[in-house]
This record gives sequence, C-alpha cells and structure tokens, in this order.
Amino acid sequence: MRKPVIAIDGFSSTGKSSISKAIAARLGLVHMDTGALYRAVTYYALNHCVKNHEIDLTCLFKALPSINLEFRNIEGTLVLFLNNKNITAEIREPEISGFVSIIAKQPEVRSYLLDLQRKGAAAGGMIMDGRDIGTVVLPDADYKFFLTASVEERTKRRHLELTNQGVTIDRMAVMDNLVTRDKIDSERETAPLKKAPDAVLIDNTHLNKEETISLITSYIKEF
Repeated sequence: MRKPVIAIDGFSSTGKSSISKAIAARLGLVHMDTGALYRAVTYYALNHCVKNHEIDLTCLFKALPSINLEFRNIEGTLVLFLNNKNITAEIREPEISGFVSIIAKQPEVRSYLLDLQRKGAAAGGMIMDGRDIGTVVLPDADYKFFLTASVEERTKRRHLELTNQGVTIDRMAVMDNLVTRDKIDSERETAPLKKAPDAVLIDNTHLNKEETISLITSYIKEF
C-alpha cells in the first residue's frame, strides 16, 4: 500500500519542521524541510553574490544551475548538503533569517526548487513542510494542514530557540523579523503563503508540541 503524502504549511515559528519531523517518525514517513532549501540558497547568495552590502540577484540567478542541493538520509533524518557540504547549522543563523524571505519570493529560485521538492514526494511516504506546499508544490497531497499562532507566541518560541543556541538577540528584533517575513511571504506574487482551501487550520497558540502533533495525527487515517 502506498504511504500518504502530507503537506504542512504555516507561519514562521509555529513549529512546522519539528512537528513534521516528529509525525514522520511516528508514522514511518520521510520528512522534507523545504524551508531549509530556501535557507540554503540564501546561504549561498550571502557567501558568493554580495555586492555593495546587498545580494546581487543577477549573480544568484546565473549561479543556480551550479548549486547542488541534496538531502541525504542519515539515520532516518534527511540532512541537507550544499555542494557536498553539510550546512545544517549554518542555515539557522539569524543572518539567514533576515534575508530568506527576499530570496524565497524570487520566481527564479522557486522554479529552481520546485522540481526537487516534487520528485521527493513522487513515491509517497513523505511529509513536507513549508509555505506553499499544499497550494503549489503538492496540490494533490493526501492531507493538508496549515499552522498558525499569535505573533507574540511565535516571538517567544523563536527567541527561546535562538537563546538556547547561544545567540544573543533582542526579543523585539525577533518579532520585527517575524512580522516582516509574514508580510513578504504573504504578499509575494509567486506562490504566496496562504491556506489551501482544503487544508485543516491548526492554531497552536495555546497548544504545546505534543498536543499539536496529536491533533494533526487525529485527522490521518491508518495505513
């Protein structure tokens, strides 16, 4: 029996990736964090295509064919490599968060990554999280969910995450970054962040991680 394909979209710091990873482990699926792909392209741009303290998009677009992104299954977890380098830690730096929405709204970048994402889910047994999975990448997914939470709660979560990573940052700066990313992601012309009509809305402002996981899995039939 073919295992299902699950799409989880939503705002930053709603726990999409960690929740998707936990559900994948529980249901025996493979998890793909598509946000990591956009962070990887952003990481490349900041290291190779900066001119006058700004990202040179023309440089980036020309470089896309030479950017080799590969998820490798390491002990059941998909780990992202950029040109054979494990960049798991690097793409979570605050600097990446400050630029990723600008990179992600570029049609050239989205087109470049679309095929990679779809191929990953073609055989089934995949849970994929991002911002346009249920609307654009996998419109025929077997299950679709959209995660949201108040900006105050998301700020609290993101600030704690960064603090635990040893990053010192003002909480208001974290909130400003989230609000800015929300605006850019929701208003971009190409594949904006929005709930698919057939997606289940999950507001986890007052739910912890385990409660959110239980709620989502309650909608998924046994297979």
